[in-house]
Amino acid sequence: MKTSSTNDEFIAGLQHLPKPQYPFPDFTHPDMQKQREEYYDWIDKEYAFHSAEAKEKHKRHHLTDIAARGCPFLKDIAELRPLANYTANGAMMDDYFDRCSRDEMYQITNKIIALLSGEDAQEPKENGIFHLFWVLRQDAVKCEIPEKIYARFVKSIRYVFMGYSEEKVYYRKNLVPPLAVYLISREATSGVQPYCDYVVLQKEYRNLPDEVFDHPHIKRIYSLCSLLIGIHNDIISLPKELQREGDTMNIVKVLQKENNLSLIDAYNKAMEIHDEYLKEFLILQEHLPPFGEYQNEVYNYIQDLGIMIAGVYAWHTNDTSRYVEGGYVEGEFSGWNQ
Repeated sequence: MKTSSTNDEFIAGLQHLPKPQYPFPDFTHPDMQKQREEYYDWIDKEYAFHSAEAKEKHKRHHLTDIAARGCPFLKDIAELRPLANYTANGAMMDDYFDRCSRDEMYQITNKIIALLSGEDAQEPKENGIFHLFWVLRQDAVKCEIPEKIYARFVKSIRYVFMGYSEEKVYYRKNLVPPLAVYLISREATSGVQPYCDYVVLQKEYRNLPDEVFDHPHIKRIYSLCSLLIGIHNDIISLPKELQREGDTMNIVKVLQKENNLSLIDAYNKAMEIHDEYLKEFLILQEHLPPFGEYQNEVYNYIQDLGIMIAGVYAWHTNDTSRYVEGGYVEGEFSGWNQ
């Protein structure tokens, strides 16, 4: 799709507009480079069905760095590997199945969740997206992720992929959704809820009782994490999404249409919403309900969720290849031959 002159002018001036800022420190996992090397190997071996151009683009995106920045305190690369697999395979899968239908995406989701949960324990015969998710489960078993935490992680991955499925309705019709629909979808498709579950593996958080993670206060913090990362992803990816039909699930596009705003005004409104969510996150962190002997540990857990947000944003700002014209990977799925 050819961009209008208005879009071109807006993109050219983006660097002068406000950007997200977070009051959390930025860390990286010590095995980030080692995990990158495994990521390159996954692309070569598991993504052989991809075109050579797509594989080379994905290598430049360094998608496993998101895991290394989002959960920098995991014990070792064995614990980092399942999260890195979910992150990279999930993102590359989303690219590959970009233009599939809602029903096809649900079929894909059901197959993946069966492999991740162990309901389908049989190793896929061919390398590929499904095989790599099967590998994720094997790696999770090897590093002895507690069963309850892993079950929450898989349930959250299903939630993300359900979001992928539902947004296909809008993508295939090149339709911008209402803000209310967007917020439901983006909370899922930001892919962050599995990260909130995985942060629990850091330090001693795995010893916290279930009532902490199930508490409405904590669940609202999870929603805020998802929306903050979803919105800052939209802001970073906006130049790409202004140049392609079908990329309609972006808060700037949503606000522009719903409120009849200029691109700049819609962008600034998106930043206002983002900053209000960040303010709410910080208020909820400072006003936790009483968790008794676990109070300090819960506070630190929420702080590490903030570090996760800052880490994912650091990947977005360090990456200069995925969200620029010609840098993204077009959907190559054309039927069930993978």
